[in-house]
Amino acid sequence: MDKTDHILDFLAFLEAQIGQEIHVGPWLKIDQLRINQFAEVTGDQQWIHIDPERAEKESPYGSTIAHGYLTLSLLPYLTESNHPDFFQKNYPEMKYRVNYGLNRVRFPAPVKAGAKIRARTTIQSAEEINGAVQICYLITIDIEGEAKPACIAEFLARLYP
Repeated sequence: MDKTDHILDFLAFLEAQIGQEIHVGPWLKIDQLRINQFAEVTGDQQWIHIDPERAEKESPYGSTIAHGYLTLSLLPYLTESNHPDFFQKNYPEMKYRVNYGLNRVRFPAPVKAGAKIRARTTIQSAEEINGAVQICYLITIDIEGEAKPACIAEFLARLYP
């Protein structure tokens, strides 16, 4: 079987999943330590993230909040997409996957320190591009107990046979 056959088989496999929620990840608590460590690594030391006392008094949220990019950076963990079993089950005939980028990202609601978040993943589309299969996923990051999500992102991945 050549690469073209693998791509066609994989596209057929994905076709039935388009528009379907394919994964709901585990809840993850976003504590102040994680927020502080992200602030240290990225240099984003804004008080709304790292000063709990000031945030309690001055923030409209009544506490510190996670950086939006912290939430975004957790997509591999929250989607469990890099787990070997997940890869084999969901990407038959494919050898490797690369992150191609994001079409659109929004942060509708803040993640307060101590909140739990999780990801829900839906396949929006799949197509052959330059010897690979490009999948567009809609990923929604829920906040436990909140009506609005923390993040909604269109994520592109390319898979190669």
